Amino acid sequence: MWTVNAPIGQSARLDFLDRLKLGLVGLVVLHHAAQPYGPPDWWYVQGTERWEPLERFTVVNGAFFMSLFFAISAYLLPRSYERKGGRRFLADRFRRVGAPFVFGVAVIVPVLMYLYHRTYGSYPEFSFAHLWFLQHLLVYALLYAGWRAIRRRPVILQEPRPLTGRTIAGFTAVIALGTYVIRIKWPVDTWVGILGFIQAEVSDLVQYAGLFVAGLFAYKYAWLTGTTRRTGYTCLAIGGALAIAQYAAYPELSRYYAPGGTSFRSLVWSTVEGAMCVTLCVGLVVLFREYVNRPNAFLARLGAASFTVYIVHVPVVVVLQLLVRDLAAAPLVKFLLVGAIALPVSFVLAAGLRRVPYLRAWVGA
Repeated sequence: MWTVNAPIGQSARLDFLDRLKLGLVGLVVLHHAAQPYGPPDWWYVQGTERWEPLERFTVVNGAFFMSLFFAISAYLLPRSYERKGGRRFLADRFRRVGAPFVFGVAVIVPVLMYLYHRTYGSYPEFSFAHLWFLQHLLVYALLYAGWRAIRRRPVILQEPRPLTGRTIAGFTAVIALGTYVIRIKWPVDTWVGILGFIQAEVSDLVQYAGLFVAGLFAYKYAWLTGTTRRTGYTCLAIGGALAIAQYAAYPELSRYYAPGGTSFRSLVWSTVEGAMCVTLCVGLVVLFREYVNRPNAFLARLGAASFTVYIVHVPVVVVLQLLVRDLAAAPLVKFLLVGAIALPVSFVLAAGLRRVPYLRAWVGA
């Protein structure tokens, strides 16, 4: 269970972070359940009928949910580093994140490639699939440890302070402008291998890195407990309105968006996406803090397995998508069917794997 940035030894628990992470993992499963039925991106199941609102669903998710994962991860790093020191901190990161990445590459990726080959008679281009997130967590942990080793000073915790509208607006502007600049060369959905190995959609790196840094500041200045409900709910309202607009007015709005380049349309989309990213992240943190910040044994068990669910859920989703591929049903029906089954099956599978002694260390236990 996670704790607020209190002195070492205190146990001011933040149960809502467990609930928030659990909700985000559930959203990741549904996001991938929607892949063949909405966005035009490549996926392991091909040739399915698509429905535009499901594309909007994945676009809105992509605007914030992985960035929020990075912010939560960053929030937890300083306390871990202070307790363990540099060497133990890095050893723990490689054990908790590196081992599941190796398991995913050795088991999950081959399973996905086999499913594709069995269905279509050829092999897809090799990639780390959703495991890119684990790679990035390791890179950020290494960078953080390097910075702490150079700095050689502990993090001085400040009194809880609220996030102000000016800070949020300024940060949003930095995220939007940085995203626009990087997308001049790398538009949306452009994946590259950084250093030939680190899989990354470069167009989103400013958001991910920005929210990671924000998570470090959130720890130092206790933003999670200091930010007011008014600020959080205002952010949630703004982010929610922008998200709803992507559904309600998308055909009209799309004329003003571009995935990259130097055009004004690219700047507009970078700004809208950046605003959704920042406001939804702030708003959801405050919402969960206010309404689900209490112990719950059942949700705690689900939360403990959520990281393993992230690792193992994609083969579950793909198998179900292949099973319903020829079903005479609308894309929305197939999405709902796959999502409704994939969520509980993924959690049951994750719980089972975590009980196997020799597998626990490899699946995020």
